[in-house]
Amino acid sequence: MAESCVFCKIVAGEIPSVRVYEDADALAFMDIGPVAKGHTLVIPKAHYDPITGTPVEVLKLLIAVVQRVAKAQYAGLHADGINVTQANGRTAGQVVPHLHFHVIPRFESDGLHSNWTARRYETPEELRLYAERIVKALETNMVFGIQCSVFGKESNETARHGT
Repeated sequence: MAESCVFCKIVAGEIPSVRVYEDADALAFMDIGPVAKGHTLVIPKAHYDPITGTPVEVLKLLIAVVQRVAKAQYAGLHADGINVTQANGRTAGQVVPHLHFHVIPRFESDGLHSNWTARRYETPEELRLYAERIVKALETNMVFGIQCSVFGKESNETARHGT
């Protein structure tokens, strides 16, 4: 537990929350500043941040809980859609430095416009250059100093050629 982490304090019961799901590794609770009613946060009970430093096994467990919560929002709230978001770092909009997923039920009448506006690359070559930089980082098996697995050769070729 990180002593100053709000989410770690919620896990420990030091800060009250309205819990909707809990198991040995994960906790899902209602966001007190919801984008839409029913907005739920899914977190690991252990302190991890950012996503790039979180073990894959933990991420697998969390995404399974995210799916369960999304299914429950469809069934229990009759949501028309679901947004799942996850931010890393202040620039990306992360407020609490503890890995978490937002599971946000959406309704046709909610009036929200939280989807981003798509932009364009200046040229197809610029798109390929960005892809090549990502592929190179994946191929070196190191991203931000974190050991990671790489895609198979077929996937690398697909990424390289943008198809």
